[in-house]
Amino acid sequence: MIEHAILLSAGQGSRLLPLTAERPKCLIEFSGKTLIEWQIEMLARCGVKRIDIVTGFMTDMVEELVSKISDPRVEISCHFNPFFKVADNLGSCWIMREEMKGDFLILNGDTLISEDIVRKVQEGSDWPIAVTVDVKAAYDSDDMKVSRGENGRLARIGKTLTAEESNSESIGFLAFRGEGAELFRETVRRTMRTPDGVNHWYLKVIDMIADTGKVGTTSIEGMEWAEVDFLNDIEVATVLTDKWAS
Repeated sequence: MIEHAILLSAGQGSRLLPLTAERPKCLIEFSGKTLIEWQIEMLARCGVKRIDIVTGFMTDMVEELVSKISDPRVEISCHFNPFFKVADNLGSCWIMREEMKGDFLILNGDTLISEDIVRKVQEGSDWPIAVTVDVKAAYDSDDMKVSRGENGRLARIGKTLTAEESNSESIGFLAFRGEGAELFRETVRRTMRTPDGVNHWYLKVIDMIADTGKVGTTSIEGMEWAEVDFLNDIEVATVLTDKWAS
């Protein structure tokens, strides 16, 4: 059971304008709860006891919301990423590198996940780093595509993979166990010291580590999740959270 989770919630979500003109994406409401409250709830239900939230855009609003959450199951802290406008989410991981000790989960700030998904990931795997993936008939240019090899090993991950290479997609939820935590932390540190480091997604680091054979996948095919990236995602996500709320 992994008891520590990191939420990457620094972005504005400019593709959701005007909804995000005066609030960050993680504070959009779905069925009576903000996106980030749904994330905290599902993680807390499944044994997560400590949540670190990386904030950026309108950090005061997120910090104010978090300060009002009184949940005995979980301890929540916010960590401001002052580089959120100029660095991609690898910068948020760099901000959190000292907290990446012991086993931990990373969840993208725009992904709604069901309790079933968290339980599946918490069941564990033999992989030091496990990327949660879903499978569908075809993948578009915005999907974080994954090429899986035998036994679920992750061979490649990235938005630019071809249709022939892609056989699943990352939902933005990862588990790090044992040596996987240190391997990721050290690769984040090294990559951020390169001239191009600030321009990378953290999954670029996962792609770099894939050749070690220490990155695998956890399939959640058929389970409920939603990515909130575009305005037309709002309706799909609300159908999901309406079901959870009832």
